[in-house]
Amino acid sequence: MNQPYDLVRARPEPEFEISVDGAPVPVIPGQTIGAALHGAGIRSWRTTRIGARPRGLFCGIGVCFDCLVTVNGSPSLRACLTEARPGDRVSTGARAGQDGPGGRPGDGGGHGTDGGKTVNGR
Repeated sequence: MNQPYDLVRARPEPEFEISVDGAPVPVIPGQTIGAALHGAGIRSWRTTRIGARPRGLFCGIGVCFDCLVTVNGSPSLRACLTEARPGDRVSTGARAGQDGPGGRPGDGGGHGTDGGKTVNGR
């Protein structure tokens, strides 16, 4: 099956991987962390504080705070706006006992939220 960039004869740089809660996730250069997670079939990676409802990409443009992750130790970054870089270590809001990126209970990392505040940069 052709990849989308094959159809337009694009020649992106070689793919690389990031680590999400210890699991490798493939990335096409230029993708945000949110796009890489979505492309890997990961639709939610944190839960709400009340009710433990799943959250992941919602708006996709940085308006909401549903896609918060910790990247290389910098908390509360919006996955939809943060470009993935080779070697990034991403920690999500998945908690022990919930399905993490690998689909296995206990793959969780940090909580990924600090009351809605954001930290610019990494």
